[in-house]
Amino acid sequence: MRSIRAAATGAVVMSLALAATACGGGTSGGDGADGSSKTLTYWASNQGASIAVDKQVLQPELDKFEKQTGIKVKVEVVPWSDLLNRILTAATSGQGPDVLNIGNTWSASLQATGALLPWDAKNFEKIGGRDRFVDSALGSTGATGKDPAAVPLYSMAYALYYNKQIFADAGIAKPPATWDELVADGKKIQAKGKSPLGAEGSNVSENIHHVFVFAKQHGGDFFTADGKPDFTNPKVVDAVKQYVDLMAKDKAIPAGNAEYAQNQSVSDFAKGKQAMLLWQSAAANLKSQGMSDDAYGIAPVPVQSGTPGTGTQVNSMVAGINLAIFKDSHHLDGATQFVKFMTSDSEQKILNKAYSSIPPVKAAQQDPAFDAPATAVLKNTLATSATALPQVADESQFETAVGTAVKDLFADAAAGRAVTTASVKAKLEKAQQQMPAA
Repeated sequence: MRSIRAAATGAVVMSLALAATACGGGTSGGDGADGSSKTLTYWASNQGASIAVDKQVLQPELDKFEKQTGIKVKVEVVPWSDLLNRILTAATSGQGPDVLNIGNTWSASLQATGALLPWDAKNFEKIGGRDRFVDSALGSTGATGKDPAAVPLYSMAYALYYNKQIFADAGIAKPPATWDELVADGKKIQAKGKSPLGAEGSNVSENIHHVFVFAKQHGGDFFTADGKPDFTNPKVVDAVKQYVDLMAKDKAIPAGNAEYAQNQSVSDFAKGKQAMLLWQSAAANLKSQGMSDDAYGIAPVPVQSGTPGTGTQVNSMVAGINLAIFKDSHHLDGATQFVKFMTSDSEQKILNKAYSSIPPVKAAQQDPAFDAPATAVLKNTLATSATALPQVADESQFETAVGTAVKDLFADAAAGRAVTTASVKAKLEKAQQQMPAA
């Protein structure tokens, strides 16, 4: 999922989970005899550098769909800061779109509400079959053992973007492969008057994505095997502390980044203010902000030691966007046709090229364009060293609670307050207390 979004509060999610859902197509146009509609409503997530960019990308494809099927699609690009709460409100009120984008980490939480159309074998067959999609993308579509709540649309992974000129000026020959190397390189970069690494300390989603990966690298998990929160286990505490210590102890992340919440670190990187950026599929965003492709390199996110892989060598969550249908839409046939169109081989190539993401559709992924420098690292990461965030019903609450705890720890670091093992554990304990009771 994109880094600029914000998760909903646990109270809202819980109220939805307990509500009887009556989700529908809202204001869509008249039905045909087969249940299709001449007009569908679609909530798209903000994938580009702006909502205007998204409309430029999407409208020609929506026009193409209308020409092929006679079905018009009314699109609204919704900012990530609003999207989840908009979805939850739509689910309880029955006034929502027919088709919508969801961050893939929300899949299990939204699935638990019963609001979304399950993608059973019959529904998958209508769009060409489940086996068209890569396994890593399908792993973030809902709880294990249940029919997916959505289908993959865009796949993304984190990478380390680095400014070639800043590295050269600091005498650094290659990007860091481990966190120790990153900290050491950061001191060389600081000596040249630049900031080493950007972060979005007030962005709860970014915080979750990073501390989840650090926990994996420490051999820890935020949930037990039976799905219970375990935020204060020592491996998780050490992982969170290591991430926050990039600011608090190592000074690799500037203190001012504790207040960053929405794309500011990308902007700083594009303007040459900082040497490194940890981001999902950033190439299109950087280009839109005027940074040339040859000004930066792309490398795997560092690990503790060795090279990226499975287990403790995981270096990214499986990021991405899924496409869902409200199950009580009055226009299921037309909505399914639209999902089939958006996940077709040809559209997958067009859309994922536009967003510098990776197609979750196997055939589209074979296009040589996705072996270019901007996407080759992401594609390899997804295939070899990325794993899905916990697919549990309380995932949204987890993101809010732990992401906020990390935000508070960054605020402590920026203010010069000590970040200790005890203080990290206390914040995580408070976060765990905010989780719904079993």
